[in-house]
Amino acid sequence: MDFGLSPEEEGFRQELRAFLKKELPPDWEGEDEEGSDEIWAFGLQMRKRLAQKGWLAMHWPPEYGGQNASRIKQAIFVEEFAYFRCAGREIYGPYIVGPTLMLYGTPEQKAYFLPRIARGEITWCQGFSEPGAGSDLASLSTRAVEDGDDFVINGQKIWTSYGHRADWMFMLARTDPNVPKHKGISYFLLPVKTPGLELRPIVNMASVHSFNETFFTDVRVAKKNLVGRQNEGWYVAMASLNFERSGAEYPGQCRRLVEDLAEYARETRRNGALLARDPVVRNKLAERAVEAQISHHLAFLVAWLQDKGEVPDREAAASKVYGTELIQRLANTGLQLLGPYCQLEPGDRWAPMKGRIERIWLNSFGRTHAGGTSEVQRLIVATRGLGLPR
Repeated sequence: MDFGLSPEEEGFRQELRAFLKKELPPDWEGEDEEGSDEIWAFGLQMRKRLAQKGWLAMHWPPEYGGQNASRIKQAIFVEEFAYFRCAGREIYGPYIVGPTLMLYGTPEQKAYFLPRIARGEITWCQGFSEPGAGSDLASLSTRAVEDGDDFVINGQKIWTSYGHRADWMFMLARTDPNVPKHKGISYFLLPVKTPGLELRPIVNMASVHSFNETFFTDVRVAKKNLVGRQNEGWYVAMASLNFERSGAEYPGQCRRLVEDLAEYARETRRNGALLARDPVVRNKLAERAVEAQISHHLAFLVAWLQDKGEVPDREAAASKVYGTELIQRLANTGLQLLGPYCQLEPGDRWAPMKGRIERIWLNSFGRTHAGGTSEVQRLIVATRGLGLPR
């Protein structure tokens, strides 16, 4: 693998940086979670601008509204977007639902959904996890029963990210309870405003509402919205998760946070001396900077392998577990650096770095669970990468 970028790829990075600096307000700080209505509204506007540039789904084939961009170029986009803390990168549609429909969708599904996703007109949420089926997703119990031209769904989902913002949900439900658990699951698309679908907010310990519980009571979904074959939704879902786990956002977030902490250390005195002069502080920040670069290489290794036509499951798992745990270590380093002031809430005028470090630290624990726990990622690396027994 060549760790450098081609002139074209570096040119795209510079073009993207110039675009973001122009489009973002001069005082833009962004949010690590798009919790506020103002940030969300700005993100929707940014999404339309990205679609106009052809960047929202740049990795798609041209016939579906993309540019057939390489995975490396896509990783550059994700990394820079995360570095600038920019709102508007709708992850589910362009990165999960769209590619899944290209593989398993009917001609009608492709014709309806793909252009709208590429234009940034649909916001999606995911209906996979349940209270009793998280890491062991195949144990899900939400049922979908055939009834004429529809399926009738009853059950519950949890951790539905941005379900209260979404237009459509992609979800899994059990359609045959009498076969092994992996073989009786189907994959559906349904509007979030379907009668019988109820969302209840979950406010996390950082006081951000991004998660929801979802309850299904006799929710009817048309059979035309079944993706792939009935009872074969597990394999469709695994394709979706493979599209999800690249990890290019982690190095961007970490690189920006290291720079912010270094700037704070250069400007802040403690016991009469600049923090930046303290060898312990310097070593800690240097360690985190090196780790951010390692995260970058892991993420771009995944993209490089994807460009070669391979399915980097173990590499993607390594990138995910390393990136999410690095964010946690980096936030902990920030807490130590800020001292007691780190406890001040965002919005407090005395809060260093606008209270961002505390919020990132609180959110970091969920990151090591969302999208597959660190334990599951390590199991993938051990069994598929190192050949160890289960």
